[in-house]
Amino acid sequence: MEPHLPVPSKLRTRRIAVTVSVVLLALVLLGAVGFRVAVRELQQQIEAALGPRSQVGSLRVTWAGVEARDVRVRGDRSQRWPAEDELRAERVLVVPDLLGLLSADVRIRQVVIEGGYVAMQRTRDGRLRVLPALTEDRPGTGKKTGAAPMRPVSIGNIELHDGTLEFFDASVRRPALKLRLEQLHAQVGPLDLPTLDSATSVQLDGVLKGVHRDGRLRIGGDLTIATQDADIEARFNGVDLVALQPYLIKVSEAGVRRGTMDLRIDATVKDKRLHAPGHLVLIDLQLESAGVLGTFAGVPRQAVIAAMSKDQRLELDFTLEGRLDDPKFSLNENLAMQVASGLANALGVSVGGVVEGVGNVVKGLFGR
Repeated sequence: MEPHLPVPSKLRTRRIAVTVSVVLLALVLLGAVGFRVAVRELQQQIEAALGPRSQVGSLRVTWAGVEARDVRVRGDRSQRWPAEDELRAERVLVVPDLLGLLSADVRIRQVVIEGGYVAMQRTRDGRLRVLPALTEDRPGTGKKTGAAPMRPVSIGNIELHDGTLEFFDASVRRPALKLRLEQLHAQVGPLDLPTLDSATSVQLDGVLKGVHRDGRLRIGGDLTIATQDADIEARFNGVDLVALQPYLIKVSEAGVRRGTMDLRIDATVKDKRLHAPGHLVLIDLQLESAGVLGTFAGVPRQAVIAAMSKDQRLELDFTLEGRLDDPKFSLNENLAMQVASGLANALGVSVGGVVEGVGNVVKGLFGR
């Protein structure tokens, strides 16, 4: 009987390497299959979440996630939605959370929207509506419908590249004032749908379209949509005053012919109580003719014109405060009153009282 010969070390090493390679390949294949199955499940959830008013030009599963092209969610005109659509996007990429694929919950790591359009509505009573097809038209979101309950979805981060946002504000006038943001870049997250009860970080930068010129808007901070708690910084630079005049003046007051505005607001909301100090700069303001008794933001028009004639610049501070759940509290009226008070302090006039004469326009119109 021949003696047992040991396997050469090189051959043994080769066998070990082959075995390890086979095991790794099997794990990769199993992982890939599991990933594809889980992403297919995510695809079905996306189609269900968009709702019956949605349409998707094409939908495909890639190694990165689910890619949708030509996405559209139509607005519901029967609910007085002011735009044709709630949402449009040339391309939407949904990247799943790999750890979340092992759980029953839908967890999304990232959503990237390219060439997107979003409409927002502020109702006459000040309620903000965004994507009601997802946030309102489902059981569990505060509105009774016949649709299937929306499965909870956690989204880590949403990125918007080169988007457009139209904001329809019915709280300042009818028909609603429309403001348009273009070249919009935003990051929002995390979001827990449909409850929206977790703190969400918001970073937004875009161009605010105007009649005579375009301005810049930057917003950053955190908010909890369900409770309205917030800590937000907003910056407006070089914004056309003609576009924003409904927030500053009443219908009977002198209109704005031209001018720009820089605005800074640092707003906090806790337990529905708003505290928002701000700084406003009016630049090159020109008003429409409204007679000797005309006013702008509650201040005698002639006093404003006289102040602007010095260096074409007028600065004032204000603070917005009040309870958001108080039916007597109006953010628009509060802002107009604060601007009027700030203008009055800057010009040395009073905004209390009524018009009693025309002899002393600066100091006599709003009796001291």
